[in-house]
Amino acid sequence: MNRMKQTVILVLTMALVITGIITSTAKKGYAAPELQLQAEAAILVDAESGKILFEKNADLLLPPASMTKMMSLYLILEAVDNGEVQWETPVKISDRVHKVAQDRSLSNVWLRKDADPDYTIKELYEAAAIYSANGATMAIAETIAGSEANFVKMMNDKAKELGLKKYNFVNSTGLNNRDLKGNHPAGGEEDMNMISSRDTAKLAYHLLNDYPQILETAKIPEKLFRKGTDDENRMINWNWMLPGNPQGFGLAYEGIDGLKTGSTDLAGYSFTGTAERNGLRLISVVMKANDRRARFEETRKLLDYGFNNFGKQEIVKAGYVIDGKSSIPVIKGKEKSVDVQSTDALSMVIPNGEEDQYKPKVTWNNKVLNDKGQLTAPVKKGDQVGTLSLEYAGEDLGYITEKASKKASSPIVAQADVEKANWFVLMMRGIGGFFGDIWSNVVDSIKGLF
Repeated sequence: MNRMKQTVILVLTMALVITGIITSTAKKGYAAPELQLQAEAAILVDAESGKILFEKNADLLLPPASMTKMMSLYLILEAVDNGEVQWETPVKISDRVHKVAQDRSLSNVWLRKDADPDYTIKELYEAAAIYSANGATMAIAETIAGSEANFVKMMNDKAKELGLKKYNFVNSTGLNNRDLKGNHPAGGEEDMNMISSRDTAKLAYHLLNDYPQILETAKIPEKLFRKGTDDENRMINWNWMLPGNPQGFGLAYEGIDGLKTGSTDLAGYSFTGTAERNGLRLISVVMKANDRRARFEETRKLLDYGFNNFGKQEIVKAGYVIDGKSSIPVIKGKEKSVDVQSTDALSMVIPNGEEDQYKPKVTWNNKVLNDKGQLTAPVKKGDQVGTLSLEYAGEDLGYITEKASKKASSPIVAQADVEKANWFVLMMRGIGGFFGDIWSNVVDSIKGLF
């Protein structure tokens, strides 16, 4: 009896071991490791496709501080692009801007009310992008919109247009309203701008894709404002990760060329970074890190994770033919079917070695196909009959925008024209079908006799 028990125990133990081996070696969807980020919220996004690679408390509403200026810079670049202002447009300094610009406790280039020559949009834009100059940002806001209050309305309107969900802008700089000492344009004295890290990344995604020239300025480690004049200011970029930054404190990171820092006493220390390596550009957002240096160290963790674990792969080639559905029946057409296939290759930034976890997924267009899956003639070559996308076996964090998610698919289209058959052909088909049904019934009846 003891031997029997020992045998049973041995068999069960072996079964458990084998099960453990199978479980541990079975192919699973990629799961992000715990990065142990020392920040309140964070997100990592592929800048080209908008694919989200990592997130932590991404929808938590937090003050962005001077990362706000990404929205101001977007509107400045848009105004120049639309011809509303030019880079050489002169900018006058108002009393309120002058007061803020003289506050040495804030990041500023010192602005005169009687500057000669006038400041230009270009040099104030550079001061905002490189040195996070608050007075310079406010001065451009007043020039573009007539007042900073109007500019703040433009910021909120643009946020809605870009699809941001969790945000509220009350000034153009990201300062706490109380730091503006009565010069705040909107909201109460204790108000401040608020946004989630997801929407911060979404803003950066739009900025980089709509106005990539932002990086030509954001990557400058140091520049002299009004060089050679009595108003010369040395602007050292607050982005310590930029190679060549004289105050980088050993934090330089290969491939980084933007984007915007932010810090106030209430917001803590935040940073929206972007870097490119081997054709892959990433956007990282770290919000409310422990200190000025930590925001860059946590950014390094995020970017290292992205570059070390992900790569762009072509999963499905262009002209993909759907298994078992290479053609679709066509009713009332000269031809009874038409070949269909996808138009574009499907590529995606995916975890390394996870290609086999992505499978083609077909969604048919019920607006053109009837409930039997048939098309009705006439059919034009290129008519979309469905959409080909990719389905992932693991945890999918989705895309930073809805439009970006739609780009990760390919139309399935008809490969030829199918003209509508004339009345005679349709009549003969009908007659043939009628007699064919009769013949089938006769055959079935005869079969029944035997």
